[in-house]
Amino acid sequence: MLNNSTNCVKESREFTDFMYAVVYAIIFIPGLIANVLALWVFHAYVKETKRAVIFMINLAIADLAQILSLPLRIFYYLNHAWPFGNFLCMFCFYLKYVNMYASIFFLVCISVRRCLFLIQPFKYNDCKRRYDVYVSIIGWLMVGAACLPFPLMRLDTNNSSNHGHRCFADLPIIEIGIPTSVAMVTLAELTGFVLPLVITMICSWKTIMSLREKKPVLQDSGEKKKAFKMVLTCGIVFLVCFAPYHITFPLHFLTIARRIEDCSSKKIILTLHAIALCLASLNCCLDPVIYYFTTDEFRRRLSRQENSENGIQLNSKEYG
Repeated sequence: MLNNSTNCVKESREFTDFMYAVVYAIIFIPGLIANVLALWVFHAYVKETKRAVIFMINLAIADLAQILSLPLRIFYYLNHAWPFGNFLCMFCFYLKYVNMYASIFFLVCISVRRCLFLIQPFKYNDCKRRYDVYVSIIGWLMVGAACLPFPLMRLDTNNSSNHGHRCFADLPIIEIGIPTSVAMVTLAELTGFVLPLVITMICSWKTIMSLREKKPVLQDSGEKKKAFKMVLTCGIVFLVCFAPYHITFPLHFLTIARRIEDCSSKKIILTLHAIALCLASLNCCLDPVIYYFTTDEFRRRLSRQENSENGIQLNSKEYG
């Protein structure tokens, strides 16, 4: 029975490993260039604006960290061997989930920050940038702690020597009881996906309602539309990249924990989850779309032929 299960998983891995290698190779160069450019532009006007730029910087850092680990992942999925040591394997494995949930956290922060500024401009116009820094630090600490179970559950201390050549999806998982499994999956789904999704949807709805208001506010209609575009783009990236993963996550967890035994079901679940993980990795390339299409200064900065540090005049009203 165990051999049949192993063969079933092995058949699925042949396809998923190839898909991982191809997708990671495709997104590596565009993701690297886009996020390095994003950090360069943000560094130029971070002192000039107060609106969500700190959160965008942290989002770009999370994406860049994930991007830099992709060559090692590509090497593994093409060669089916990991010669770089157990620590680096676990770190790259951990980094994948840190990037995912840090991206979710900062997308929500961007949506909330922009929504609050639009709805109550007089209250949040003078909001100090250091508050965003404090929120970002707390967010990194929370995400880092919350993602620790992912690598810890893959640590097989009794058989580490037998698995030294394996990494990522091929790592063995520690067996835990059904009640504990259900509790962990439920908590991860609620705090890592459902709650952020609800908050993002509320921000989108509030922004739409604000667009319909006729009473005078600090921003003109163009400013409102830019705010709506930013919140909507955050929501789209959130749904495209992270919803598929969290839909397949419970079934995948049950599969690798050997709670689902049917071979056909395993193949379908493992394949769908691999596709969902690839979509989650696409956020490294899609997040810069938020910067480019929702921040006027970002577009102007990149389109300038001459970028003289002394000749650039930044207008904080146009930063998203």
